[in-house]
Amino acid sequence: MNATMRDAFLDELYDIAQQDPRVMLLSNDFGAPSLDRYRADLASQFIHIGIAEQNMVNVATGLAMAGKIVYMYSIAPFLPLRCYEQIRVHMALRQPHITGVMVGAGYSYDLSGPTHQALEDIAIMDALPGMTILNGSDSVMGAAFARMTYENPGPKYVRFDREKLPSLYDEDKEDFSDGLGVLKKGQDLTIVATGIMVHQAFKVADELAKRSIAAGIIDLYRIKPLNEVKLMANIKKSKRVITIEESFTNSGIGSIISDLITERGEGIRIKRLGIPNQYFPPGRNRQELHRLCGLDVETITKTTVGWLGGE
Repeated sequence: MNATMRDAFLDELYDIAQQDPRVMLLSNDFGAPSLDRYRADLASQFIHIGIAEQNMVNVATGLAMAGKIVYMYSIAPFLPLRCYEQIRVHMALRQPHITGVMVGAGYSYDLSGPTHQALEDIAIMDALPGMTILNGSDSVMGAAFARMTYENPGPKYVRFDREKLPSLYDEDKEDFSDGLGVLKKGQDLTIVATGIMVHQAFKVADELAKRSIAAGIIDLYRIKPLNEVKLMANIKKSKRVITIEESFTNSGIGSIISDLITERGEGIRIKRLGIPNQYFPPGRNRQELHRLCGLDVETITKTTVGWLGGE
């Protein structure tokens, strides 16, 4: 699919909304052709909230309580961070059929600096009871997420990267109900990644193969609820796990998986790679930020080899 994840999602949602008048889309932004099409053709099912994201959650809740299936679209991090109290009170406590869709995961808005980067959102949304967290890695998944969030009630939070990423999945073969995809098998090491870092993981695995290290790759696209059974069954095969994410390492998927391993007591070793708990000033592109954080392919490979060699 030659589209961004956001456009794939909104195009699929457009098709769904044409068949179901209960579907409502709320937005604080007009920056997407797919969004403009929805607004033009389905005007009675669209509300432009303006720069008032907290009120967007309030309006969405009222609509959901009246029987609507509601979607909120925003640029990161304005939906989760600015509206956290409203999300907690209305979505986590009430458990309505509302999906928050955020574009700009991680360092997507690299040059705009920390005000436009979503580095903490996984942590704060994971803290909310009953919240489903989905993090896309290609446009096939983006379209599938629209259908999944429509068919499954309850509060959901969907993260999309801003970029158009290469396809990883076949749209005719995947339903994404497992919450994770085993994209590559390897007996020496398992790399668990999410979002854009799944693509980075393939490059790292290629570099490790040159050093005779066979690394498997798991795409963790449903961060909550975690498919603990399938995840543990796969990482137990190598007994060594590296997590790669464009989020803070002290509160992202690395922490979530580390807690699971500790609780299960399986004797699995884990190394968490991500963004250190600090902000970097605006003006740096994504590649520069990755080098600063040790998330470039060369540094991840070097870190992995050194970690494995230190056994």
